[in-house]
Amino acid sequence: MRSEEEMLALITTTALEDARIRAAWLEGSRANPNVPRDIFQDYDVVYIVEETGSFREDRRWIDRFGERLYMQYPEDNVNYPSDPEHCYGWLMQFADGNRLDLHVCTWDYAKKEMELFIALVDKDGLFPAKENRSDEIYWIRRPDPAQFSCLCNDFWWGCNNIAKGMWRRELPYVMDMLNFHLRPLLRQLLEWKIGMERNFSVSTGKCGKYMNRYLPAEVYDRYLSTYSAARIPELWEATWEMCRLFEETALEVSCGLGLPYNAGEAESSRKFLKRVQELPEDAAEI
Repeated sequence: MRSEEEMLALITTTALEDARIRAAWLEGSRANPNVPRDIFQDYDVVYIVEETGSFREDRRWIDRFGERLYMQYPEDNVNYPSDPEHCYGWLMQFADGNRLDLHVCTWDYAKKEMELFIALVDKDGLFPAKENRSDEIYWIRRPDPAQFSCLCNDFWWGCNNIAKGMWRRELPYVMDMLNFHLRPLLRQLLEWKIGMERNFSVSTGKCGKYMNRYLPAEVYDRYLSTYSAARIPELWEATWEMCRLFEETALEVSCGLGLPYNAGEAESSRKFLKRVQELPEDAAEI
């Protein structure tokens, strides 16, 4: 596996030798000093160009980066909006284990996305005088009363869908409601707790992957226990643990940030959930 020094030298040399490339920067996890270093970190690179057409039309120029196992062309994916005339990318997994996510972008397009970065090449003096190595843009933001209230209401209302899905034995629906509706709300609430306890000056990373750094081990283990197999008993157990953890955390955040919390709404939601859990399978009414 090529080292970071070898990869960055290859990326930089390519930019220097190709007159079409006017600048280059490294972004993503390798530009963030707060991200743990490991062998799976991508090289997220942007090349600044005047046009993307020549790079797209003759793609042999990327062969110099190494033997590829497979690739993805995100701007060619019909499921996502793109502007290939101004930004086009190649996501490359190499045989040696390295991965390079490389985009060629026009300056007017790319400068709007220039956040946390390390400058590699700047032939025309385009970049700010000082590199941005702070991950402040990813820090947890303090919620206002409306954001907190809406999140709590969304969570407790969502339990209604869990209840009916469980009674109907519609397990794919229940799993989606738990993992793609309720879980993001619980995760956001736990992030507010983390932010509150650290003056809103930290990031928990994409999908909350660094929450274990900041939550007490017991709380983090409880959060992990809300992930369940698609079986009714385990799903009910995960749902109730999610509700308990949400309620406790909501009360903490409410008290710590002085935000109003509708405890009556939460209690009513839990009572309805329990009522449906106890319904017989052949119930004719709720």
